[in-house]
Amino acid sequence: MRKLEGEQLMVRIFIGESDKVDGKPLYQALVEKLRQEQISGATVLRGILGYGARSIIHTANILQLSHDLPVIVEVVDTQENIDRVLPHIESIIGDGMITMEKVRVLHYGTKDCFGD
Repeated sequence: MRKLEGEQLMVRIFIGESDKVDGKPLYQALVEKLRQEQISGATVLRGILGYGARSIIHTANILQLSHDLPVIVEVVDTQENIDRVLPHIESIIGDGMITMEKVRVLHYGTKDCFGD
C-alpha cells in the first residue's frame, strides 16, 4: 500500500443512478477504471434528492419515486494521479458535473486490530 497524506485533491463526479456506459452503471464503470488505474480509493454515494443542469428533481420520496437518483463518486489522490485519469473520466461522463478541490489527508490506510 502506498502512502497518501498531506495536501491532495478530491474529485467529485455528480451523475445519475441510471447513467450507463457499455451496458453497465456509469458509477460502477468509473470505480472499476479508477481501481484499474491504481487510484487510492473511490466511494459512491447515493442521494435521496437532487437536480442538475436540466432542473428535473430526482427523489427517493415514495410518492414521487425516481429511477434516476443522484449519485456522487468521490475520489482522493495526488495531483499527478488525478491528472492522469481525468481525461478518461471526462470522456465517459455525459450529463453530470465534475468538481475538484484541495483536501488535507489526515489518515489513509488500514489498521490491523491484531498487530500482524
